[in-house]
Amino acid sequence: MSGLFKELSKNKVLFFMILPALLFFITFSYIPMIGVYYAFTNYSFDGGLFGSPFVGMQNFKFLFESGVLLKLTKNTVLYNLAFIFLGNILQLICAVFLSEMIGKWFRKTTQSIMFLPFFISFVLVGAFVYNLFNFETGAVNALMRQLGLEPYDFYMNTTPWIYIIIFFNIWKGLGYGTVIYLAAIMGISDEYHEAAKIDGANIFKRIRYITIPMLKPTFILLILLALGGILKGQFDLFWQVVGNNGMLYETTDIIDTYVYRSLAINFDIGMGTAAGLYQSFFGFVLVISVNWIVRKVQKDYALF
Repeated sequence: MSGLFKELSKNKVLFFMILPALLFFITFSYIPMIGVYYAFTNYSFDGGLFGSPFVGMQNFKFLFESGVLLKLTKNTVLYNLAFIFLGNILQLICAVFLSEMIGKWFRKTTQSIMFLPFFISFVLVGAFVYNLFNFETGAVNALMRQLGLEPYDFYMNTTPWIYIIIFFNIWKGLGYGTVIYLAAIMGISDEYHEAAKIDGANIFKRIRYITIPMLKPTFILLILLALGGILKGQFDLFWQVVGNNGMLYETTDIIDTYVYRSLAINFDIGMGTAAGLYQSFFGFVLVISVNWIVRKVQKDYALF
């Protein structure tokens, strides 16, 4: 104990610097964990947290037996896999192309334009999507009418939204991810490329045998970090683009939107908390499992 106080006295300035972050996580991450108890109750507003009837695993049993949890998990995982792998591959490709552009002004301008969607609110993205695909006044259906084709009711058909959601998520994050890969490319020594040029390697061979292999650690690290949130959906994207449209739940409902509806619309706090706890627990198990596998295959690429 005396060693602890000695350390605090010796580095008190450093401990004061981390105090705000420590208080933040205690207040907003650890204290709210008491609410996990809601998942095991049939919550009533009269009883409150500890006065509501305890039902054990009943909420989880209903979620599994009804098939709701299976559908939510499938949608959340498949969307996130598409976001992670398609997004990272496209970001890597764009970064490689930008790094090989000769015109510095053109490269910087292109990079800035690609970065702009990252700062756009999902509220604006939702409005943009609605004005594109609305049945009555949407730009897509207006064009189809001008071409003599029958308009298509996007908000009554589930299939197109798989591609619409994936496209707009990748479009919004493309510039940000490209900058990360560009930074990694800038860290590659020019000596490798100079030696390859002397050996007669053209630009495509240099990209294939130097740039892409050098980006492998960055790619794996970003994939691992993203896999940690594979059961955490992009709530802003789904809610602003699709909203509370029950006709599209089959392909657009994810765990986050279900939890929100349970808490804010249906007032089923026990069921919503059960779904959220399931999401957090299996997300944690997934991170540990993937990191263990990576550590076995290539120890240097593991997170811990």
